[in-house]
Amino acid sequence: MKKEDPFARYSRQIFIEEIGLEGQRKILNAKVLVIGAGGLGSPVIQYLAGAGVGTLGVADFDEVELHNLNRQVIHREGSVGKSKVKSAEKFVKKLNHQVNFIGIDKKIDHSNAVEIISQFDIIVDGSDNFATRYLINDICSDLQKPLVYGSILGFQGQVAIFSCKGSKGLRAVFPEPPSEDHIPDCDSLGVLGPLPGMVGSMMAGQVLKIIADLPLQLNQMTLVDMLKWQFFTVDF
Repeated sequence: MKKEDPFARYSRQIFIEEIGLEGQRKILNAKVLVIGAGGLGSPVIQYLAGAGVGTLGVADFDEVELHNLNRQVIHREGSVGKSKVKSAEKFVKKLNHQVNFIGIDKKIDHSNAVEIISQFDIIVDGSDNFATRYLINDICSDLQKPLVYGSILGFQGQVAIFSCKGSKGLRAVFPEPPSEDHIPDCDSLGVLGPLPGMVGSMMAGQVLKIIADLPLQLNQMTLVDMLKWQFFTVDF
């Protein structure tokens, strides 16, 4: 492929006064880890790759399943039964060959989380279970790594930034995870396909704002109710 003019690719971001050339350079030099290549991870990966994030890590140990396809839009029917990380890599390379994709085809747990997370500037939590969410939060808090958090269920979603410029973490909102007997999940209660697209796009936007050093809404969680079409913010 012939050498490409970066300005031509990213001009619509560069034209934004608050980003400009300097902001785009920051994006091109950024190292972001997306944990989870599912419903939330899919739009995050899509928009960060499109924006030109220089190094994009994606961690997931799962395989694509048929029921994923209503919302996990970076995957295709031909990817069913295959690694989500490999599917994500294929998508990213087709969208933006300049992105340095780092695939981490393993579960993030206590044995490897610090080593993996410490290699990146910003962490995105697109995981689907409370154990992983609290583990990621606690490590990002210890390492002072900005963490962009999101969750979805049914018609409702949440977005927040944790551990950024001294801001609070997940435990300031939810001190302890719920008991295993009262854990809601998409497998049992479902999720409307466009919802993770909305919430994931919001998360990607927050990542780009952190990179470009734009104003952030810290110690604040945004609540999305797609059914009633209402958006709320809660301070914590």
